[in-house]
Amino acid sequence: MSKLAKKSTECKQRGLKMDQPTATRRLTRFATGVTFVAALAVLLAAAVYAQGKYSLTSPGGIAFSDFKGYEDWAVASSARTDEVLKVIVANPAMIAAYKSGVPINGHAFPDGSMIVKLQWKPKKDSEAQFAVDVPDAFTQAFVMEKDSRRFPKTGGWGYAVFNYDAVTDKFTPDAASLADCGNACHTAVKSKDYIFHPYEKR
Repeated sequence: MSKLAKKSTECKQRGLKMDQPTATRRLTRFATGVTFVAALAVLLAAAVYAQGKYSLTSPGGIAFSDFKGYEDWAVASSARTDEVLKVIVANPAMIAAYKSGVPINGHAFPDGSMIVKLQWKPKKDSEAQFAVDVPDAFTQAFVMEKDSRRFPKTGGWGYAVFNYDAVTDKFTPDAASLADCGNACHTAVKSKDYIFHPYEKR
């Protein structure tokens, strides 16, 4: 074999050796890119789903996002009417105020306090060995937040209602829910800083 042919063969062999790792690296990068894009799409879809209710604002200007995380807030109390079963949860600032004696001690809840009444239609438990009502369809989140600057005319509290439809799995702001929608009723407990429910013993 001539020197020229030998050199050409060596170059081709070197080229093949160099091209193979390059192609592998490109495929690896492509696969990594596809995986990243897919993961990003999943995260984005989850974020959009989670943001659904938190993008809502009541007619009175209260954003549902103010109450983000309420699903895991501590329970302050509960209540029951003929039509509604309620669980009342409060954010950490309000729970801390409760534990310090507010409002029984005559002090008011601090700005930033928030409370949510989670409301269900009740139903009779068909499995229990005794008569007991349990939550059926979730219907509504009634929210209150303390902000003395925003709500000076209603004792510092803003009110809103977000209705829930189980069929569509969506929340909507109550059309008649203005910022002071709950104040007329809550003035009955003005001496308790407009809060009906105490922090129940446990």
